[in-house]
Amino acid sequence: MSATETIEETPQPESQAHEGHEHHDHEHHQPAAALNPELTREVGVEVPAEEVARAFKTVVKRYQKQARIPGFRSGKVPESLIRSRFAEGIRQDVVESMLPGHFRTAIEQQNIHPISQPQVTDLKFEEGQPLTFKAVFEVMPEFSAEGYDQVKVEKPDTALTEEEFQAEFDRVRDSRSTMEPVTEDRPLADGDWAQISFKGQVQGEEAPPEGEAAAQPISGEDVMVEIGGQHTLASFNEALRGAKPGQELKFEATYPDEFGEQRLSGKTVAYDVEVKSIKKRIQPELNDEFAKELGDYESMEDFKTKLREHLVADKERRVKGETQNKLTDALIAHYQFPVPESLVQNQIDARLERGLRALAAQGMRPEDMRKLDFARLREGQRDSAIAEVKATLILDKIADAEKVEVSDEEMENELQMISLQTREPLESLQARLTNEGALTRIREQLRREKTASLLYERLV
Repeated sequence: MSATETIEETPQPESQAHEGHEHHDHEHHQPAAALNPELTREVGVEVPAEEVARAFKTVVKRYQKQARIPGFRSGKVPESLIRSRFAEGIRQDVVESMLPGHFRTAIEQQNIHPISQPQVTDLKFEEGQPLTFKAVFEVMPEFSAEGYDQVKVEKPDTALTEEEFQAEFDRVRDSRSTMEPVTEDRPLADGDWAQISFKGQVQGEEAPPEGEAAAQPISGEDVMVEIGGQHTLASFNEALRGAKPGQELKFEATYPDEFGEQRLSGKTVAYDVEVKSIKKRIQPELNDEFAKELGDYESMEDFKTKLREHLVADKERRVKGETQNKLTDALIAHYQFPVPESLVQNQIDARLERGLRALAAQGMRPEDMRKLDFARLREGQRDSAIAEVKATLILDKIADAEKVEVSDEEMENELQMISLQTREPLESLQARLTNEGALTRIREQLRREKTASLLYERLV
């Protein structure tokens, strides 16, 4: 065991992340010595020489019993030969058998609670002498939860508006509509859909520097544009209204500053447009038969009722989540305390693990993953990881103050939900999570979620 090895038998601290129980076997792990100086503590330990000698004797006897050396019967190898042949292994086994227990005794005597894997330094061990070492580790920051009830954010109205309901109802209806060609010889009018092909040139757009790729041309084939439509630019409405199939048009379109596509935002584009055809959107009739086509609905009124119920619940859930995030941000800004670096690195690991799983699901090969710049990726996750760890510590502190607990029934419901999502039988899921030590972490995460909900409900 080197002077910077960890005390392996000491339990690893519980991860603060919901997914913290996952095993990480990629090359993006945190450096072992990542500690926040403000939260770093050190204990010195001395093991008496007599105890070291007893441990030495026990280990040597075990080696004697197990050693297989030509010329000697099993268990009859001389102790002197054992000591010389297996000196390094005996020394390491003696150290590893004594460090964890004495470290635990030392921190219990001083009432210290490490949250990071202790790092062993200044290890001194010679046969016949006391064994001494120092252990360095992080502890939780000390701060008061006082003042959390004064942290407020605006609680928005979660009521579903008629405009929101109608927009979703129209979207469902439009998804089942069809486009039919207009056969009569007439020009485009409001309510029509123009099938067009176009090319555009952004006015004032400079050519890219030499060596850089040129911007993609603005063009489209067989694009559908609604004349007079809510989302159609006024310049397109004006140019297309009154045009006929086969006609070629030239006009300029100026895009608003808040336009979604950055390249076009606030820009003017000169367009060459060809009108290919005129089409009409044929929408399904709003009757009970249409409702039955949409799903298990008895009538159109039944569909509208259930659609409204779904939209109400969805908006409440979405607005609550957004507001809780704002409240968490406000709590993070309210409290100032040092954040344990070991927990930050654990959280970065968890975030990267999720990202790698997503890349794997998208088809990225393991050999390509290994080429990723993990140092840059870790740094890019750092600020978010710090915020998540800080939020976790704050919610835990508030949960203590509010005496928030998670019942066995709530835990059972959560496990049933995980079982449904993962399609893993409940019994095997419970056994696996128990073996992984994850049940405690899931309970802790549920406790934080209950605490966040409690704070949300108290908003005015």
